[in-house]
Amino acid sequence: METIKSFRPDSEFYLEEGCHIVELHNTGTDAGCSIARARVEPGMTTELHCLQDIVERYVIVSGKGEAEIDGQLPVAVGAMDVVIIPAAVSQRIRNTGDSDLVFLCVCTPRFDPEKYLQVTAEG
Repeated sequence: METIKSFRPDSEFYLEEGCHIVELHNTGTDAGCSIARARVEPGMTTELHCLQDIVERYVIVSGKGEAEIDGQLPVAVGAMDVVIIPAAVSQRIRNTGDSDLVFLCVCTPRFDPEKYLQVTAEG
């Protein structure tokens, strides 16, 4: 197993969910955890969604935003805040600042796109 992975900003891709992603670590040889860097542009809000069977944590690196978890009122977040999202709970984040909102997505077990479920506003 690779023990050090270098950050590759050129590998960034856009998700229709409303954010840009760089997969930092997501491999079957370490199925217990994945880490991605997410970037949300100013004024943008990600799609309301949940991850089935996966707990996710957002570690805010820079920028300002509002996280909405499980239909609760949005809560302001900023650098070094940690947002904990239980499995199968709805989530989205909005960039409320003038610069990119950048955060790490730490998933346990690792992120699997088949576990991503879009959620309607009604539930």
